[in-house]
Amino acid sequence: MSIRVTVWNEGVHETTEPEIAAIYPDGIHGAIAEGLGEMLGEDATIRTATLADPEHGLTDEVLADTDVLTWWGHIAHDQVSDEVVARVRRHVLSGMGLLVLHSGHFSKIFIELMGTTCSLAWRNDAERELVWTVKPGHPIAQGVDQPIVIAQQEMYGEHFDIPDPDETVFISNFEGGEVFRSGVTFTRGRGRIFYFSPGDQEYPVYFHPQIRRVLANATRWAAPVVERSLPDVTNPDARTWTA
Repeated sequence: MSIRVTVWNEGVHETTEPEIAAIYPDGIHGAIAEGLGEMLGEDATIRTATLADPEHGLTDEVLADTDVLTWWGHIAHDQVSDEVVARVRRHVLSGMGLLVLHSGHFSKIFIELMGTTCSLAWRNDAERELVWTVKPGHPIAQGVDQPIVIAQQEMYGEHFDIPDPDETVFISNFEGGEVFRSGVTFTRGRGRIFYFSPGDQEYPVYFHPQIRRVLANATRWAAPVVERSLPDVTNPDARTWTA
């Protein structure tokens, strides 16, 4: 069955900054959707949505028809409706997969699901990033170079204020010596979450073949494997158990 993917992006940089539009002429969401289409082919149906769309393009109907939601945001986190955040959270708890990308660590939805500040160290000096696989047997790491070499990228470093991940799949190091847990997984309710840090708007990271492979692998991994529903809480009648 085809995986239904919604690629969400705030879409602000590309519409207000010509230098960013030159890197991502179809928007960051367009580049991510293109990569998923190339990697997943007929295994996925892909739509895009942005902050400017009515209800940010994330209506209840769209989310119900989404197996995996990818989220990229940076300078407009505060403009995301709390109602939409609550809606996305409900769908994640029901089993929808969520991929949070780069500066999405400060998105309302990620902070809500993590319960921490999600703050980190950063420096934007166009440094080389090496993304190392530390869990090679994980489905997200299949077919991925060791390491992934990104010529220029914003530095993200520890401490990354998140709960202990279920799994750490990738760690990165930078020219300044910093390291960062750049690919980590979580489970919230019935939903699988993957945070992946490479992908600043100032660099063409989402055209990198290995980054596209990671995102495609993560999409397959995060897709629900059972019918989606919120956990059913009941108060059963007392029962008598016999040996």
